[in-house]
Formats: sequence, C-alpha cells, structure tokens
Amino acid sequence: MQLWAGLGNPEPSMSRQRHNIGFMAADAIARRHGFQPWRKRFRGEVAEGRIGGVKILLIKPMTYMNLSGESIREAATFYKLPPAAVTVFHDELDLVPGKVRIKTGGGAAGHNGLRSTDRCLGTPEYRRVRLGIGHPGVKERVHGWVLGDFSKNEQPGLERLLDVVADDAALLAEGRDADFMTRIALQTGQAAGETG
Repeated sequence: MQLWAGLGNPEPSMSRQRHNIGFMAADAIARRHGFQPWRKRFRGEVAEGRIGGVKILLIKPMTYMNLSGESIREAATFYKLPPAAVTVFHDELDLVPGKVRIKTGGGAAGHNGLRSTDRCLGTPEYRRVRLGIGHPGVKERVHGWVLGDFSKNEQPGLERLLDVVADDAALLAEGRDADFMTRIALQTGQAAGETG
C-alpha cells in the first residue's frame, strides 16, 4: 500500500490557487482511476483505490498547508507505512509551469507543507512530485503568486498537466519515476530531465 498526499488549503476560495495544485493532482488521479468517493478521515479527505494493481490511499490534508504533515502522519501511522511508502504532490516555484520533477528527500526550500511533513514524519526521506508553477521573478512577489489563482491563459496547460499526471500514475505506483517524468515531458512538450 502507498500513501499519496496532495498538498493544498481547504477553503473553497483557495481551490484554484497555484498553491493548491497538489489537491488538483489528487482529484485528477482519483477521477481517472475510479477511486472510492472522498470521505473525512485523518483530519483530511481520503479516497481509496488501485492503480496498476497497487493499493493507493489518496489524502488531502484539511489542516491548512502549514500543518499538512499532521494529517499525513496520522494516516501513515494508522496503516504502519514507512516514509518510503509516502508520496507528496506539491507546487514548485523553481520549475516552469507544466514541468514535473520527482525526488526523494532533500530540503523543504521554504515550502511550509514540506517542512511540516518533514517534521511530522521525522525525516525528509519520502518521495516528492514537484509540480511546476513558475516563479514571479522577485522574492517580494512570491507570497501573492503562490496564493493567486491560475490565470485564464494558464488553464489549458494546467488541465493538460493534470490529465497526463493522472494518465501515467501507474508508472509512479510501480516506482518508475524516470519513466513518469519522461512521459510527462513528451506529452506536455517540456524537455525531459533527470530525477532529483
């Protein structure tokens, strides 16, 4: 069994913000693979299903971004899952929109959801699916950028990315991270690259 967590904020008014792309990815995966309906559990919303023969528990922490790890820890502890069985989908400022990179471990790079998850799991050694949202160019604009909605011009690319992530989720379930990134790159027109 694997635990896949999409990071975001629970307020309906925040649902289209760049910071919520992790929630969007979780929703897309659940829809594409016919997961059970979302239900409240572990201070979040969870949906269960199978992808490529692997049992997956999707979770969207409803604790707000800064406390995401508390919800993830509750689920991981209940199912006795090690950090290696946890995958976190999150927004990544340092990647252009549409680009996806996967890494295991590393720093939080100022991302409060990752910082909380590191603290609550007691280690940064879990898999992260970094979903590019681009950078506004200057540090002073970062807060407004991540909490801003995707623009109308960004919508087609966002929808394409979420479709491809959901379509190719079986590669993630199988641990074929490099193949997953290559497929995303080919289908979104982004240059493929290495893991990490």
